[in-house]
Amino acid sequence: MDLVSAGRIGAEGIEAFHCDHHRTKGEAVPYQAEYIWIDGTEPSPLVRSKTKILPDGKKPPIWGFDGSSTNQAEGSNSDCVLNPVFTCPDPLRGVNDILVMCEVLDVNGKPHSTNTRAKLETVAKKYASFEPWFGIEQEYTFIQNGRPYGWPENGYPAPQGPYYCGVGGDMMPGRDIVEAHTAACMAAGLAIEGTNAEVMMGQWEFQIGPLGPLEVSDQLWIARWLLFRIAEDFGVFATLEAKPMLGDWNGAGAHTNFSTKPMREAGGYSHIVAACEAIGKKVNEHIEHYGVGIELRLTGKHETAHYTQFSYGVSDRGASIRIPWQVAQDKKGYLEDRRPNANMDPYSVTRLMVDTVCTAASGSKGAPAKKSAAKKTTAKKAPVKKATAKKAVAKRPAKKAARRR
Repeated sequence: MDLVSAGRIGAEGIEAFHCDHHRTKGEAVPYQAEYIWIDGTEPSPLVRSKTKILPDGKKPPIWGFDGSSTNQAEGSNSDCVLNPVFTCPDPLRGVNDILVMCEVLDVNGKPHSTNTRAKLETVAKKYASFEPWFGIEQEYTFIQNGRPYGWPENGYPAPQGPYYCGVGGDMMPGRDIVEAHTAACMAAGLAIEGTNAEVMMGQWEFQIGPLGPLEVSDQLWIARWLLFRIAEDFGVFATLEAKPMLGDWNGAGAHTNFSTKPMREAGGYSHIVAACEAIGKKVNEHIEHYGVGIELRLTGKHETAHYTQFSYGVSDRGASIRIPWQVAQDKKGYLEDRRPNANMDPYSVTRLMVDTVCTAASGSKGAPAKKSAAKKTTAKKAPVKKATAKKAVAKRPAKKAARRR
C-alpha cells in the first residue's frame, strides 16, 4: 500500500494497514496520539497539534513543545508543557488511535498565561451545585482562493435568502465536507447535536452539547480541529472569522445556550429572567471576551443586537439574549446568548456565563456553592476524560468530490 502517493487512507485501508503491518496474536500494538492545544496567537488563538507514538496500553503522558514558535514563550526559555485533559477516538486514523485535548502549563506545572481552561475549571468547581449545561452553535465559513467557497470569481452570488437550511444545486457548496466532519465527530464520540447550512452562501453550522462547561469547551475545540483538518483534504479553509464578508451578508457567531438546574426545573422561568438581568449588568465584561471583530458583526442588523446595547426577549433573534418560545410556554428551560462570535474561546465564554449567573443566584459575590451530588461533574486534570464511543473510523469522500466548481 503506497501511503505517500495515496495522501490519505480510507476506513478500510486503515483497518487493513493495522491488521497487515502491526497486529499479530498477543503482540502489543503501538498507537498514535494527536496532541491538540490552543496557542498564544493574537488577537485570535490558533489550534496546534502534533503526533506522539505510544506503546499499547500506555496512557498519554504530559509532553512538551516549542513555545517560541506558538507565541507562548521566548526563544531563550522556550519549553512549554502539554497536559492531557480529554481524549477521544481519532476518527481519521486507526481504530486504536486517539485525539488528546491538552491545556498548556509552564514548566513549573502552573497554568500558562494563555491557559483559559484553568480559569474555567476554578469557576466550574465553585458552582458545580448549579449543574450548568451548555449547547454551543458553531458557525463557520468555507474559504477557497480568497473568497467564500462556491462564490463566483467575479461579483457576488444571489442575495441571502435561499441558503439557510437550503438544498440543491450550486446553492450549497461544501456539503460533502460537512458530511465528512459530522461523521468524524460522531465516530469520535463527541456530543454533536446537528448541522445546518447558514444564511450566507458557503457558511455552515454544527452544534455541540448539552454538556457541562469544561466538557462542552473541550469537545468544541476537538470538533474545530477536526473541521480544520478535514477541510485540508478538500483544498478548503474553514474560518471562524466573525465577519468574513463586509456588506449585506450575515456574520458568523457561536450562539451559546445556557441553563442551570434551577432554570431547568419546574418554575424555572423566574431563574431564566434573573439570569438575563444578571448578564445585562455586565455587558462590557462579556463583550470583551466574546470574540474578535464583535463590532463588525453585532451591528443591530442581520439578526443581531448592537454590541453596545443589551436586551432579551421571547423568540427575538434581534435581541442580545433570546428566550425560545417553548421555554416561555413551559416556564422552564434555557436561554440563548446570541452575542458570542464564531471565533470566541469557549473556555472564556462559559466561565463568564457561569460566574455571572451563579454569583448573582448565590446571593453574595464569591459565596462558595454547595457540593454537588449530581451526575454531571467538572473535569479534573487527572485522570484524563475519555469520550465513550465505538471504535470506528469515519469515511471521508475523495478530495475531488469537493472541487466540482
